[in-house]
Amino acid sequence: MTAIPMQKNGRLGRGLASLIGDATPSSPKLPPEGEHRVVGIEKVSASSINPRKEFKADELKELADSITQKGLVQPIIVRFKGDTESEYEIVAGERRWRAAQQAGFHTIPVVVRDLDDQEVLELAIIENVQRADLNAIEEANGYRDLIQKYSYTQDKVADVIGKSRSHLANTMRLLKLPTDVQTMVQDGRLTAGHARALVGREDAEQLAQRIVDQNLNVRDIEALVQTLNDGGEGAPRKRTREKDADTRAFETEMSDVLGLKIEIKRGSGESGTLQIKYGNFDQLDYIRMRLLGAVGE
Repeated sequence: MTAIPMQKNGRLGRGLASLIGDATPSSPKLPPEGEHRVVGIEKVSASSINPRKEFKADELKELADSITQKGLVQPIIVRFKGDTESEYEIVAGERRWRAAQQAGFHTIPVVVRDLDDQEVLELAIIENVQRADLNAIEEANGYRDLIQKYSYTQDKVADVIGKSRSHLANTMRLLKLPTDVQTMVQDGRLTAGHARALVGREDAEQLAQRIVDQNLNVRDIEALVQTLNDGGEGAPRKRTREKDADTRAFETEMSDVLGLKIEIKRGSGESGTLQIKYGNFDQLDYIRMRLLGAVGE
């Protein structure tokens, strides 16, 4: 239920395999593939390197209920904490660890790996991005850490993570937003699509609050920004009510995962049109790879 997907081809499969399997160098005390153990849950602690900082209570409860019924199917990847071999730091699986605590588990299965900080950050980002567990700001901070702390280029990050360079660049642009606007993205009041339309604007905070107050969708705010750029007052139309909450949630979810604008237009009956907007050929090629399964989640 929480297995890390492996790809037979494509950049993501190679990046992930290099971290959790096969030819990764290890110290003499651990085999290359890691060592499976069952350890006391109190011996495991979270890592400060994990880019994910937000864990929603309702989602943790849902996972805890599932773990109670089915057990913790996928081991948590850990490394030794400091110089001790009896305490462990989470590399991948903090959400499962938290849920197992809620479920009342006293022991959990782990795979102990010999990984340095750089490998830990890579693997944490890969796991979370694959599962869409990171909000856009957490994702951007993770990319920035790889670039600033470990001298990665954007191309190398894109290759390791398995995302297009345009997605990477668009996501990192969100870090140029004011802190208050970034917070609104982190707590879910704004989507990444909303936020991208505000990058570089001096009135970003005011527009962000306007989005929340008037329940504007991404198309509304893009039209408003264009009108303001053209010197108009830009009174946006109010969000129509023809789309139900599930449809809007679907648009938001797909937009955040792909990093592109998604719109669903309802037709007659159960028919409709799914529209994916791209801004350049790199993004178009990224869509092609996703549809053909060359890049996995």
